[in-house]
Amino acid sequence: MAIEVTDRDRAKALRREALLRESARLFATRGFSAVSLEDLGAAVGVSGPAVYRHFSGKQALLGALLIDVSQRLHDGGAAVIARDVTPRERLRELIQFHVTFALSQSDVIRVQDRDLAQLSPTDHDSVRRLQRAYIQSWMNALSDVVPSLDASELRLRVQAGFGLINSTPHSVGSNTHAPDTAATLIAMTTAALLASREDGGYVFAPATF
Repeated sequence: MAIEVTDRDRAKALRREALLRESARLFATRGFSAVSLEDLGAAVGVSGPAVYRHFSGKQALLGALLIDVSQRLHDGGAAVIARDVTPRERLRELIQFHVTFALSQSDVIRVQDRDLAQLSPTDHDSVRRLQRAYIQSWMNALSDVVPSLDASELRLRVQAGFGLINSTPHSVGSNTHAPDTAATLIAMTTAALLASREDGGYVFAPATF
């Protein structure tokens, strides 16, 4: 039996989505501690106390925001992993997916980098669990392309790749939609992941697979 969605339900869902979007913008711009419930309410046209209709408080809103972004990364990565493509194509698509996500969600990435420690213990554990699973999916994909790497080297390269991509909100500012930004990040991340050691140094992979 289908559940009827009322106009009130739709309006509530839209208001919740707006609160998440505006909280990402305000937290990214000012920092979590400097944003009040009144600021968050005003950003979507309601009073501060009205925020409680959607979230139990500012910390709960932050939790919802960061769990949502972690879940979307996890699910998007899982969808790429499930595709019937070659290992190299799969790794390339993972890189493209994360770069596209980072460039479109720069506010949330800035918030996660700076305010993760502000989460409640329960929400912090949820975010970390999703992040660990996402990292592992990348490690598995990279191992399929470069099977000679051990687990510690795989993790190091994957996390370094994330650091490179996720630094975008800090390094390119408002130019996240510039035509060359995504291509540059994809090429740099590919090179970093596939670099090979020679004579104590590294030889970086070509920009394309």
